[in-house]
Formats: sequence, structure tokens, C-alpha cells
Amino acid sequence: MTIRILVVDDHPIVRQGLKTLLEGHSGWEVIGEASDGAEALEKAGDLNPDVMVLDVTMPRMNGLEACRLLRRQSPELEILFVTQHDSPQMMREALEAGARGYVVKSNAARDLLAAVEAVSQHRVFTALNERAYPHVS
Repeated sequence: MTIRILVVDDHPIVRQGLKTLLEGHSGWEVIGEASDGAEALEKAGDLNPDVMVLDVTMPRMNGLEACRLLRRQSPELEILFVTQHDSPQMMREALEAGARGYVVKSNAARDLLAAVEAVSQHRVFTALNERAYPHVS
């Protein structure tokens, strides 16, 4: 079964890097990209992804707000934050908003694939300060 992924980040080079990492995994397909939370809501409704890789800090609508709205719009969608914020408080806010996972961009090359695998299986995955914590929920 193919895992369909939507990548959301306001920086095109970051989106491309994430897409390259994700598309290297067999059975995964990046079905679209968005540059902010508002566009993420639109694309999620149109494309029906299984997993959304979402940044926190973006123009128009930030990732936390988008995540809260996506939980209502697409409750079956799993959301993984990939962000520059290496903060336990921000991670808590992301999980409280409805995300299943949280990875710091500086660790994305190491943690991204494991995180997508975990959230696609409805398991929590968080990684801060060079430590990854897979959880069973």
C-alpha cells in the first residue's frame, strides 16, 4: 500500500529536500506541496494525503493553526511537524494541536523516515535535542 504524503513548508528548497528524502523510500509518494497553512488545508481537501509533513512557522496561517483545522477537516490524516523549533514547549503545543509526530529540521536527515513510518502507522514519534523517542499510542 502506498503512503501518500503532502509536504508543507514556506521555503521551496526545504520542500525539495524533504521531497527528495521521502521519495527515496519505496512505497511512499509525495502527492503535493504547499507553502503555508491555508494552502495546506486546500490541498489536503483536494488530494486526500495519508501523512502531512508540516512546518510550524509559515506566512498566512502557521502550522499549529492549520493542524487544529485539519484535525476537524480530515480526522484520518496523520500530521508530522518538521520544524526549526527545538523546544519541548513547541513540541507539546504541536501534539496538543493534533499532530502525531515532531522532528527538528536539523535532525530531519536522520529522523524523517522513521517519523513518517511511525505516524503512518498511527504511532507517535518525537525527536528533540539529538534524541528520538518513538512511542506507541
